Amino acid sequence: SQHISQDTAEKIRIAGLLHDVGHGPFSHVFEHLLVKELGKTHEDITVWLIQNSELKDIINEQGCNAEEISRLAVGRLQQPKKSFLDQIISSSVDVDKLDFVVRDTYHTGAEYGYIDIFRVIQTLDILDEDLAVYLGALSALESFIIARIESFKSIYFHRVGRAAQIMLTIALEQANQELGLTGFTTPDEYLALDDYTVWASLRENEKSKETIKKLERRQMLKCAYERTFYEKDSMVSNIFSREKHRKQLKIDIAEEADVELEKVIIDVPTVPSVPYHHSALMEPMEIPVFYKTQKGTRIPQRLSDISKLFDVLKGFINILRVYTEARYRQKVGQASSKILGEIPSSAKISY
Repeated sequence: SQHISQDTAEKIRIAGLLHDVGHGPFSHVFEHLLVKELGKTHEDITVWLIQNSELKDIINEQGCNAEEISRLAVGRLQQPKKSFLDQIISSSVDVDKLDFVVRDTYHTGAEYGYIDIFRVIQTLDILDEDLAVYLGALSALESFIIARIESFKSIYFHRVGRAAQIMLTIALEQANQELGLTGFTTPDEYLALDDYTVWASLRENEKSKETIKKLERRQMLKCAYERTFYEKDSMVSNIFSREKHRKQLKIDIAEEADVELEKVIIDVPTVPSVPYHHSALMEPMEIPVFYKTQKGTRIPQRLSDISKLFDVLKGFINILRVYTEARYRQKVGQASSKILGEIPSSAKISY
C-alpha cells in the first residue's frame, strides 16, 4: 500500500480484467495463426482492442487513460522506477499465473496438493523497483513452482490435448484463405470470430471439414514418439523451436518412414514451462526473493541459491513429440527413434 495509490490500484484492477481480452477463438490455437499470418500475438490484439473499441470510451469515462491501460494490461507500461506495475500483470508470479494454476488444476482434477497463493501474495513486496517474494513464503512459492511445471506437463501439453489442438490448427490453416480468418480490419470483425461461429465455418468449408469431422469422431492424431529434455539453457529449445530445423527433421523422419511429408508433425513447446522472465533486466528463470534483518532491512537473494528445489527445477523442460495418423504410428515411431534416439521401454507410449 505504501507504493501504490488507490488510483493506481484501480488501474491495475482494470488492466488485470482486460489482460486476456485479445484472445481469439480457441485461444492459443488461433494465436498460432495470428503469429504466422500477421506477426501478432494476443497481447498485440489486446492493446489494439482497448485503444480502438468501445472499451476506450468506457475506460476514459472512469477517469483512466485507455492508452496507458492498454499497455499495462500486457505488462508493457514501462513506467520509470516502477517496473513492479508491469510485473503484477506479467512476471513469474503475476496475478494471471497465480490465478490459472490454481483454477486449471482444480477444474481438470489434476491437483498437486495445496497451493497457498494467498501466502505468496501477502509476502510480496517491492525491492528497489521490482516485485519480490519474502523468504518466509518459500514453501508456498516452491509449491506454486511445482504446480506450474506439473500443470504444463499434464494439462497444457497433454498428449491427447495437444493432438486435438494440432488438428484444429491444421483446420484453421486449411480454411483461412477462404474464410478470411486473419483478414479482420476492425475490432467488431475480430470479436465476431467466436468459437461457435468459427467451428461451424470450419465444419462447412471444403478444405477443413474432413479434419473437423475426424475431431468430432475422435479420430485423433497419434503420438508416435516423445522425448523430454531437462535443460538449464535454451539450446535444445532453440534448435527444435526454429522452423527450419523442424522442417528438416520432418523431412528426415518422413523419408526414413517412407510416408508423405504432411503425415509427420513435429510438436514442441514454444515457451518455457517454469515461470518466465520476471523482468527484462533480470537473470532468466530467476524469481527475486529477500529476507529481513532484525532491523527490518530487506536483503535481496537469488532463489536458486536459497532453494535447492528451485535450482534443480529451473530452466527449460523441452518435450519433443512426433505425431502422425494411427496407421503410420509404428513406422513413424521407429524412424523417429532412429533419428532422435531410442526411448527407454519404461517410457513407451501406449495411448
